[in-house]
Amino acid sequence: MSIDVQIIQSLGKAHSGEPWYGPSTLSLVGGLSATEAAAHPIEGGHSVWELLLHMIAWQNEVLRRLRGSDPAWPEEGDWQKITDSREASWEQVKASLASSTSQLEEHFRSTAVDYEALVGTARSRELASGVTIGETVLGLIQHNAYHTGQIALLKRALASGESV
Repeated sequence: MSIDVQIIQSLGKAHSGEPWYGPSTLSLVGGLSATEAAAHPIEGGHSVWELLLHMIAWQNEVLRRLRGSDPAWPEEGDWQKITDSREASWEQVKASLASSTSQLEEHFRSTAVDYEALVGTARSRELASGVTIGETVLGLIQHNAYHTGQIALLKRALASGESV
């Protein structure tokens, strides 16, 4: 199996399939209301909604890099504030995550990727630059798994009704 196929499968499983580490992002957020998604049950922590916006922003940034853009902070911002907490806006955020995942998958289906090429020349851990495209893509998958774990904890806190 090629690395492209493995990446496509990993992105898809993490988003809406059955990843080996636990529930997919979509399975965790699928039944949450906008009110639940915007809640902050862990003091000082991000909401589920904010985590999804962050994941979308970085998926979009990685896609821009794969298409040849220089490394930068996500155009959308690293951590965005919720500006419209209506149910329709929450549904749009979930659709945006699905769309950005699909765009990444399509990139790997349709483009020859040089996994050894550097993303930027200066090493910056914060900006995830100065590493190879392979490291960037694997880092994105790890990034999403990390935040999906946070979403699972937030969902548990929401279900218990207790602030942590």
